[in-house]
Amino acid sequence: MTNKITPRLETSTSGSVTELYDLPLDEEYLQELLSYIFETHWEGIVFGPLIQGGAFEIRCPNAPKNISLMDGYLTVHFGRSHFHLCIGDNWGTGNHPTADELRAHRKPSRAEIFRRLDKDGCGISWGLQMFNGQGEQQISIFFPNPFLTDEDGIAEDPDWSRLSTWEDIGRRYLGRELDAADRSGRGFGHG
Repeated sequence: MTNKITPRLETSTSGSVTELYDLPLDEEYLQELLSYIFETHWEGIVFGPLIQGGAFEIRCPNAPKNISLMDGYLTVHFGRSHFHLCIGDNWGTGNHPTADELRAHRKPSRAEIFRRLDKDGCGISWGLQMFNGQGEQQISIFFPNPFLTDEDGIAEDPDWSRLSTWEDIGRRYLGRELDAADRSGRGFGHG
């Protein structure tokens, strides 16, 4: 879907290093990417906002019944629950237009696929994150992790097959294949 994207490295205040692959911000691209992730990989992903003081790790209850786009908002509907995510311009209605300042606040300013690294430079967490115009996190989507079980426990031994979502998304959207850093980590207790 895209040419090879070169990552940039970011070091957090805690000293952890993350590879970030900056993505296009146009509405059509984000709609295709997010729809693909939720339609194709819904069973293994965990998603929600990750903010200082709160982490929401939600699993899809089932495959989406419907994914739609209206007035800049992508809606992923699971049946009994759904969420809205602003991925473009939110204009409002003729009687109630969205103010320019609010539209700029809601619209994504950054979308990136990430690979968090341990102290040895090995992958420890993989996913996608988006931020609005004020730099506030809108969503994190965590891909299946070889160091975790489906029940959210620490795996006794890494299950490298759980990198299949990362491999698919990396190939499709970043033009990259798995590398040694993806399969040489030792887990959370070692990095």
